[in-house]
Amino acid sequence: MLDDCLAGHAADRLPAELLTDECARALFGVLVEGLADRFEPALCDIYARLFSQALPGADLARYERVRLPRPVCCDPRRVYVLSRITLGADIAVTSVLMDAAKRRFPDAPIVFVGPHKNYELFAADARVTHAPIEYRKGTLHDRLAAAREIAGIVDDLVLDPDSRLTQLGLLPVGDETRYHLFESRRYGGESHEALPVLAARWAATTLGVTDAKPYIAVRHEPVVLPTEYIAVSLGVGENPAKRLPDPFEPELLKLLGARHPVVIDRGAGGEERARVERAVAAAGVAPTYWDGSFAGFASIVSGARLYVGYDSAGQHAAAAAGVPLITIFAGWAAPRMFDRWRPVAPTATVIRCDSPDPEAALSAVHDVFR
Repeated sequence: MLDDCLAGHAADRLPAELLTDECARALFGVLVEGLADRFEPALCDIYARLFSQALPGADLARYERVRLPRPVCCDPRRVYVLSRITLGADIAVTSVLMDAAKRRFPDAPIVFVGPHKNYELFAADARVTHAPIEYRKGTLHDRLAAAREIAGIVDDLVLDPDSRLTQLGLLPVGDETRYHLFESRRYGGESHEALPVLAARWAATTLGVTDAKPYIAVRHEPVVLPTEYIAVSLGVGENPAKRLPDPFEPELLKLLGARHPVVIDRGAGGEERARVERAVAAAGVAPTYWDGSFAGFASIVSGARLYVGYDSAGQHAAAAAGVPLITIFAGWAAPRMFDRWRPVAPTATVIRCDSPDPEAALSAVHDVFR
């Protein structure tokens, strides 16, 4: 089905067998993300048409109205900002809308609606409160439950940064006149601009605030760290296409460890943790490990001399904190995905890997240090 959609031959509707519990992970992981990751306006229309028929409660007519940017019409008592669910997206996109909302409405509480681990990225911001909502990546029913919960919470202005909580705006939450959707997959058209830039432009149109920027406000962890260090993450957000094959990771750690002490995120567990430990052993370095939350690691990143990692949440935390960074960017679904998700900061070096070539990537990292 994804291939047919990309070729311009989309079906009229989703087959019923794709809407079963057994197919939910593939339906969203392959089809929904496959359509979204290409940032093609025509694919947004295909997604809306197919899934408005398939998702109980979806409202295509409303979606067509709210996808059009328009100024906020009145001052709210509070502002609800929905999580994008993935940590990197909440820094690169959601935080831009939060920054603009705080400046536009200095007396209104900003309510972050989403998981606790995402809220931790902003927990030190006194302007931000939390409405906890979990997004469960299980059955179709599980994935739709969040929108029903949100509908019982929001009672004022809602800013939706293209959230999975509303299935990218298809599931209605709140009063339509006070709901604003940043359709990030469509906004910007065929430009090469990055998502933080586009989110700031949308915020200028919608909230009248110019130059909104990504930010994090994390509580600092009581951990003993070297005086100067390089923060490293080898995480790839469950997308193995984003990493480079061996011996890239151990050679990278060896290169970095020869310059400064390394503090490395050991990962959430499973394959990533084992891969990090293998790379450390093969490199012969003795890093400081971080085993806690991502917000805790973001705190470590904010104090680093340099951050190095793949295309993942760490790069956006470093960019938001103004920390120099090197991103090894591989495995994108389409060129515009690279354009949209690259970190935006004057201190960012993005190594674009058009092919999985460890030697070329290591050479490019070497060049940064020259």
